[in-house]
Amino acid sequence: MSVAIVSAMMTSMSSCQQSQRENPLLQASELPYGAPDFSKIQTSDYLPAFEAAIQQNRDEIDSIVSNPEAPTFENTILALEESGKTLDRVSDIFFALTEADKTPELGELEKQIQPMITELSNDISFNEQLFERIRQVYDAEYSTLTGEDQKLLEETYKSFVRKGALLSAEKKERMKDINMRISVLQQQWGDLLQEATNEAVVWVSDKEQLAGLSEADVEQCQKDAESRGAKAPYAIVIVNTTQQPLLASLDNRELRRQIYEASIHRTDGTNDFNTYPIVVEIATLRAEQAEIMGYPNYASYSLENTMAKTPENVYAFLNSLIAQYAPKADAETKAIEDFARQTEGADFQLQAYDRFYYSAKMKKQLLDVSDDEVKPYFNVDSVLINGVFFAANRAYGLTFKERTDIPFYHPDMRAFEIFDKDGKQKALFYCDYYRRPTKRGGAWMSSFAKQSRYRNQLPLIFNVCNSAKAPEGKPSLLTWDEVTTMFHEFGHALHGILSDCNYNRLSGTSVARDFVELPSQFNESFATIPEVFDNYARHYETNEPMPEDLKERMLQSITFQTAYALGENLAATCLDLAWHMLPSTDIPSVENAGDFETEALKKVGLLNDQIPPRYRTSYFNHVWGGGYAAGYYSYLWTEVLAVNVADIFRQRGALDPATGGDFCAKVLSRGNTGDLMQMFSDFTGMAQPDASGLLKARGL
Repeated sequence: MSVAIVSAMMTSMSSCQQSQRENPLLQASELPYGAPDFSKIQTSDYLPAFEAAIQQNRDEIDSIVSNPEAPTFENTILALEESGKTLDRVSDIFFALTEADKTPELGELEKQIQPMITELSNDISFNEQLFERIRQVYDAEYSTLTGEDQKLLEETYKSFVRKGALLSAEKKERMKDINMRISVLQQQWGDLLQEATNEAVVWVSDKEQLAGLSEADVEQCQKDAESRGAKAPYAIVIVNTTQQPLLASLDNRELRRQIYEASIHRTDGTNDFNTYPIVVEIATLRAEQAEIMGYPNYASYSLENTMAKTPENVYAFLNSLIAQYAPKADAETKAIEDFARQTEGADFQLQAYDRFYYSAKMKKQLLDVSDDEVKPYFNVDSVLINGVFFAANRAYGLTFKERTDIPFYHPDMRAFEIFDKDGKQKALFYCDYYRRPTKRGGAWMSSFAKQSRYRNQLPLIFNVCNSAKAPEGKPSLLTWDEVTTMFHEFGHALHGILSDCNYNRLSGTSVARDFVELPSQFNESFATIPEVFDNYARHYETNEPMPEDLKERMLQSITFQTAYALGENLAATCLDLAWHMLPSTDIPSVENAGDFETEALKKVGLLNDQIPPRYRTSYFNHVWGGGYAAGYYSYLWTEVLAVNVADIFRQRGALDPATGGDFCAKVLSRGNTGDLMQMFSDFTGMAQPDASGLLKARGL
């Protein structure tokens, strides 16, 4: 029997089996909070679920459009808000997996499903009859509505306009084509970047080459090698950022060089992987998109609905930081090189792959502290329960109960039911903290369902990180950066968990990029509050708190030589803006993309071999694969807001429940239901953010 016949028979059998069981993705879950029932969901469920949910959404739109009654807020705007619930559920589950546990089967499905979703989005965005009803409601009822109703109408109307609802028929068709093409390119980007990063692993055959690493790190390298095919006894996995954490410990300079080179060249065409063709095409299409909408460039178009408003305002903010940062960065580099020359000789030339290594040695000599000394006190379980959750309990009155009866998409996950200070159910929170080859790099927060009173839905929130999971029987220990990442991502989670909004469209983190990072960056400040720190920073074997002298030295080390961290962020931010300030006719060719990056950094005074961008163009996932195009500046922008908010907490008492309740009521619970600057002002009492404390907070 031929392979084709066998394949056809198996497909037929699968279709038959599918028809004999209810698709769990199309049914309301019976689990607590409506949690996804991963014990029932099969890979074969996704495509038919999307097909059915998309058709259902089309029918819902047709029902709105064909309504013979005059358009009203209720029969048009609320009907649109209520539409697509099934598709939201299916999409939230599917795309959570394609980010965190993308098997080859899911990857192939994504190639089929993403164009279907983009086509639906196009058809809704450019449905002239639908927009005409929305426009009539906007003209007739906007001034009479109040609160969330008015905000929902405003956001609905303006989103259609920004997508091109007022364009000519010809321009609408071109926008549809652009949307579809960008969707395909971003899916290709995600696949290529993940494959390239997995392939960029540096194989090590001799344990002696790993001199300088702790025994736990060596064991992790061995485990990583086993999980990636064991081409050698040890593997050093490349993480998403330019610099690699292990460079701070490795004595072998040649191996440090290899790791660094593997990182910066992972996708620039010097090997089998080249993302520049995707970068150039996306940049060109975005620029054309902006021009069709009447803007000179994509940055101007993208920033219009943010706190910053214009590229000029962003550059003014960045240039003030660059001017203050540059001399401090030069002094920091000279200090590290001078320190290295004490042991390596007067002619030693510090390289980017040396910086972390000698900075760590310098820190050890000056402050007598190293990662290996403090990591035993940062057990991932203690950081989560005794740190992240403890702070949320003290500040917001939240309590947490682990649920072992909730099915997961991967066994590494955990789930916690969250209650408010009155014992009322608030949310279900999932965490997925360990790296694996099927997970993209970085850390993020998202949801299986957003909070909405109108939809009678409590939030289903999850955090994803990429920490190393220790071998069986060993504790998973974190670096300080990984500790703060957990606090950071839970700040995003709190924005979703504490949301108290009527409408799904406005709830939780549905805010501008240069506001959404405020809760997360502020939540990092809890990590160093003495009462919180002492509660989670306990030795994994003895449960003894970190000794006072080590604690003092460790906390001092947080602001040791921090010019690098600011510089790499500024460089990445300016690259993002440089690409998105270009008109479509000026986008560089694939061959010149690398040179464009060099010139862009030189132009703003950030071309520095010692301090490369946190993400170079060819692996800048936030910009080309995520939602931060012309928006990466938001991390620095919201850091200013976060410093201002943290100052208020310190003045009133860092863990004062009244202050936490005030912040929740005025910021965390409100989603996008009001003016974002006004929310900031309502809590802080400040008319405008004060950037003067940013460098001080960073120790600069």
